[in-house]
Amino acid sequence: MACDPFSTYTVANGQASCGGEPLEGDPWRALRTLLAAYPQEHRPDLPPFQGGAAGFFAYDLNRTLERLPPPAIAGQGLPQSILHFYDVVITYDHRDNKCWIVSTGWPEQNPARRGERARRRADEFAALLVRPESPRNGSCNTAGGWHSNFTSERYIEAVQRVIDLILAGDIFQANIAQRFSAKLASWFDPLAFYCRLRSLNPAPFAALLLYGKLTIASSSPERFLKLDGRQVETRPIKGTIARSVDPMEDQRRAEFLFASEKDRAENIMIVDLLRNDLSRVCAAHSVEVPALCDLESYASVHHLVSVITGKLAGEHDAVTLLRACFPGGSVTGAPKVRSMEIIAEIERVAREAYCGAIGFIGFNGCMDTNVAIRTVTIDDGLAVFHAGGGITAMSEPAAEYEETLAKAQRIFDAFRAGNYGTS
Repeated sequence: MACDPFSTYTVANGQASCGGEPLEGDPWRALRTLLAAYPQEHRPDLPPFQGGAAGFFAYDLNRTLERLPPPAIAGQGLPQSILHFYDVVITYDHRDNKCWIVSTGWPEQNPARRGERARRRADEFAALLVRPESPRNGSCNTAGGWHSNFTSERYIEAVQRVIDLILAGDIFQANIAQRFSAKLASWFDPLAFYCRLRSLNPAPFAALLLYGKLTIASSSPERFLKLDGRQVETRPIKGTIARSVDPMEDQRRAEFLFASEKDRAENIMIVDLLRNDLSRVCAAHSVEVPALCDLESYASVHHLVSVITGKLAGEHDAVTLLRACFPGGSVTGAPKVRSMEIIAEIERVAREAYCGAIGFIGFNGCMDTNVAIRTVTIDDGLAVFHAGGGITAMSEPAAEYEETLAKAQRIFDAFRAGNYGTS
């Protein structure tokens, strides 16, 4: 957990700024320069995030990397990135019941003043922890029904359009999503909603970003990029089937997914794409695939997950790694650029936070980010989230539509009307 940042980096319409002041040139290079001002040794005895930049990189940052058409509909008009620079981080280990406060003293550059600030800020945060707020009893209900930018018929037609493009040789795969939106009741509580979402759909790469009236709540099961020292890991998900409450049927579905030729082919295509992306910034012959199409089970779905690793080449860092792979191949398709063009044409509305990345880049060089799927954006009384899937030549359009609903179900459940408490 982190709050009270000492600086903020944002990107809007391709223009980076820091503290409201425009930064010249490429936004990725500008971020790299900002992070370099706070060099910090990694402490292996502490949790990996030991101060640094945390926030989100929207999918629409893809237009800072490639010449891509803008979507026809701007969506909620969110920034392409917001990263707060945090000098203090609180980490809680639920397994071992331990808590750390890491206070760096940044942005002070003078060693004595930096040490003094670090001690003072650590004391301030410790004081906050001994005065917890009362349990929240917020509402998560919507003021109206959910609306999608696709009808079932139009989504099925979109899937068939992608299949036709694949058969014509345009692409091998593309990820197509539908966008759900709903108006929220005036008493809606974003933090209470996130607690509800965590309870109903626990996920290893969940995240909550609170930016005043803007909230991004993610229950993502997918790691995008992790950098620990020079070791890189990405964990693409491709292949999904809805779970069943009946144990025998649930097992049958898991076995069906694991043996599915279509789903395994879909996963392997993205593994090849990500191997290629990593090879741009990793040392020669260091990129490996220690796990291919493993089965992982979550609250509402089974997934096929692969693991790709590599060793970052000496001249590269977290930002250049992120730039080389962004956005994640599991949520674009292959080839990546042509798939993103087709996504913009078919979906029409900006994805914004969806299918971007949420996470941190530490002053110590470590990074961990998710792929922002199962992610809700709440802004100005409107809740928005997407659900999609990878389309291949073997896709069955009606089944692909049902898969999007299976992925969305736990988010719908978290928005159901009613009050609840959190502890």
